[in-house]
Amino acid sequence: MHLRSVPDWLRHPPTPSVRGFGLLAGIEAIARGILISVMPLEIYRALGAAARVSEMYFLVGLLSLGTGLMVPYATRFVPRRWVYAGGCAMFAVGAALGAAGGAVAMMAALAMVTAATVTIFVCFNAYVLDHIAKADLGRCETSRMFFGALGWTAGPWLGVTLLDLWRPLPFIIATFAALTMLGLFVWQRLGNGRLITRARGPAPNPLAWLPRFAAQPRLVAGWVFAVIRSCGWWVYVVYLPIFAVERGLSEALGGMLLSASNGMLFATPLMLAWMQRRSIRQAVRTGFTAAGLLFVIAAVLGGWPWAAVAALALASVFLVLLDISAGLPFLLAVKPSERTEMSAIYASLRDVSGIVTPGVAWLVLLAAPLSGVFALTGAGLLGCAHLARRLHPRLGTVHRREIPLSHAPESG
Repeated sequence: MHLRSVPDWLRHPPTPSVRGFGLLAGIEAIARGILISVMPLEIYRALGAAARVSEMYFLVGLLSLGTGLMVPYATRFVPRRWVYAGGCAMFAVGAALGAAGGAVAMMAALAMVTAATVTIFVCFNAYVLDHIAKADLGRCETSRMFFGALGWTAGPWLGVTLLDLWRPLPFIIATFAALTMLGLFVWQRLGNGRLITRARGPAPNPLAWLPRFAAQPRLVAGWVFAVIRSCGWWVYVVYLPIFAVERGLSEALGGMLLSASNGMLFATPLMLAWMQRRSIRQAVRTGFTAAGLLFVIAAVLGGWPWAAVAALALASVFLVLLDISAGLPFLLAVKPSERTEMSAIYASLRDVSGIVTPGVAWLVLLAAPLSGVFALTGAGLLGCAHLARRLHPRLGTVHRREIPLSHAPESG
């Protein structure tokens, strides 16, 4: 009898949809985007030396990698919904510590925000694989990028601007964004729907996932695509501004180009439509080939800094195309019984690229200028283009038709 007074939206949980996941990703982009340009600057101010900053990021990268691999193991004892919620809360606490300032607080903030990010990433991918049909994964990836475009475009510039106005302000905004993400997640799990469910079986030891992953060449290839794409972004974000300063260009040039490149996220629906008219294989090969060639051209034109910067800026357009397409071969190859475990493997791409890229770049810089880093990155991207030749031509198609266009009904 008392159920008559309960609104329908409380008795029936919202249906998991592409748009719902896009909204979660959009709020996460606000929380992370506003800190992406603030954290390195504040860590440098707190530690006082670039070498110590590099050491700190290397250690945090190792922590993040371990966290990502342990998340599925944690779901053996804690339901996935609490792991995701804990990641949101950890992000909010880390951002609040950043607002407090000081060397110890900033190091703790960086560690907590990084660990929270990978925790949310693992759980998010697992939920996507649970509730989004394979035919709609392309739409989901595009929706994630589109909803996150504003946060990633305005966030870096806005974070530094607000930092100059009042130091704690960007951290406070990130804290509220993380809490908003937690609130949206809680609202989406109301009722007894499938949006949040406990794993059907316990997760095995994290080390046991690696042999199963290595035994599946399609998964390995998809993971390599994602890692090299992430390395390309790492070089673009970190080493392009350094190159500009060394060549006498504006110190703000790197940030301006990053904002412009992130603005390309608004074009992701057009890129998806182009990919659907062709194939995932062609999109992946085009992205890696064009980006690789442009990185190599930037290396060759290192003596003409504006030409090199223009080549790198154009390469970022194809990196955005890879953001849409390069992760799909991995997601489409995952077995339903291994979604949580393989989501953890997939999430490790950020940490692996964040550890490998600065390490390899450091070795290159011992014997070559920054142009050598661009050349090596281009070679890696071109290598992935060659590997993508082995993808099935009809990957991602359903009954001789491409993945549905964005106006198709949302699954759920």
